[in-house]
Amino acid sequence: MDGIFVNLYNVELSRTQLRLKQEVIDAVPPSYDPIALGSFVEKYGTHIITGVRIGGKDVICIKQDNSSSLSPTAVQKYLEVKSKERFSSAGNTSQENTNKGKSGLHQALQIDSSINSSTTESNGLTLISRRKGGQLSSGSHDKWLHTVSSDPSIVSMSFVSIASLLSRVPGSGFLTQAINLYLRYKPPIQELDQFLEFQLPKEWAPAYGHLPLAPPRKQQASPSLQFRPLGPKLQVNTTPVVLGKQCVTGMRLHLEGRKRNVLAIHLQHLKAVPQRLERMWKDDQPEIWEGPGVDFMKYFEPVMWKSFSHVCTAPIESIDAWDEGESRYALIVTGVQLEVEEHGSKKVLFLRLLYSKVHGVSIRRSEWDYTATSNSKSGIFSTLIAFSGALTTPPKPQMVNINSGICPKDPPTNSQTPKLLKLVDTSEMARGPVHSPGHWIVTGAKLSVDSGKICVHVKYSLLSHVID
Repeated sequence: MDGIFVNLYNVELSRTQLRLKQEVIDAVPPSYDPIALGSFVEKYGTHIITGVRIGGKDVICIKQDNSSSLSPTAVQKYLEVKSKERFSSAGNTSQENTNKGKSGLHQALQIDSSINSSTTESNGLTLISRRKGGQLSSGSHDKWLHTVSSDPSIVSMSFVSIASLLSRVPGSGFLTQAINLYLRYKPPIQELDQFLEFQLPKEWAPAYGHLPLAPPRKQQASPSLQFRPLGPKLQVNTTPVVLGKQCVTGMRLHLEGRKRNVLAIHLQHLKAVPQRLERMWKDDQPEIWEGPGVDFMKYFEPVMWKSFSHVCTAPIESIDAWDEGESRYALIVTGVQLEVEEHGSKKVLFLRLLYSKVHGVSIRRSEWDYTATSNSKSGIFSTLIAFSGALTTPPKPQMVNINSGICPKDPPTNSQTPKLLKLVDTSEMARGPVHSPGHWIVTGAKLSVDSGKICVHVKYSLLSHVID
């Protein structure tokens, strides 16, 4: 980004004399109450304007697409060329009122998002020109400069956080935490209370301390799968994972055991129940196990050889919500289990989900974690589709791991890579605050075979509160 700023005058308040009204102070929740905190931020905001800069600005921005292969140095040179072309007529302008710079531009709040022009080049770069203040219809930059003094506008602002003025008020720490979460993840302001309710510690079940790293004293027979002649056998842990009254936010396949040859499935969940769900989620509600539908046999997919073990890729979904007299409720996942059944001469891996009722809510929106390029087909066509999709999929940004545990990902294991890892995708499928609006829960799942690997896909949903 590069540009020229015309600063006519500044208007600033003395920060040492800032005082909040008693109405604002009294509205600060004394405890971590997500509903009250969300209401406070929605009503009073997060910052106070303490200064404005009046004048005008004329800037150009370069946006680089994921398909562009240009280096940062090449992009910088391209920006310099375009900057000279646009601002070459500004050389005779008085330097007392103009300020040209590239650094510090992000500190100015761009309150006008109107774009004069946007041009996409063949090299994957988009050139955006933007003006604020003056007559926007002026053609050249030199002509626009002469109109700023007669038609100025606000080009930047300075702020003070509301939380900094509430340092001695009970509950100000909780307000600071809520504001920081809101500014970092930027959920919709209308859903800030639900977003804050879901910002709780998470853990995986079963916990690593409950996983046997050595074989039991008495060897128990467990079903196994084999995908090719003389190939390794993949044992399956069919013990159900039941959470009870917990909100599931993610799912993953995992290889357990000393030899990492036992396939299991784990659930990620919140350690506590969100505030409003706690009131609506009754302890005596029945739980329902759901599996593939009646036409499940058409979803059988081989992992390798068709005459060996298969995977049932049928999606398992709950009925989103329905009326039962005057009571309205939704079903959410609170348990999971893997099963192996014999169909003819083949063994088939199945997935089952445990659903629990939550009254007073309905499912507003649902999404699967896979797109059109993700499919349940196997074989050479699946491999070709996955390969071609990898060429066009933009790289995902690395997520920051703030887990301070000794073993944040896996318990200590042998340094050698398990052979069966070539057949199982152990990626964690979970959603958190980075996935707007930040309060997703699991309401469905399915097994899949992608590029010769068994994987799990998850259906996430957002809840709407019908009764408060």
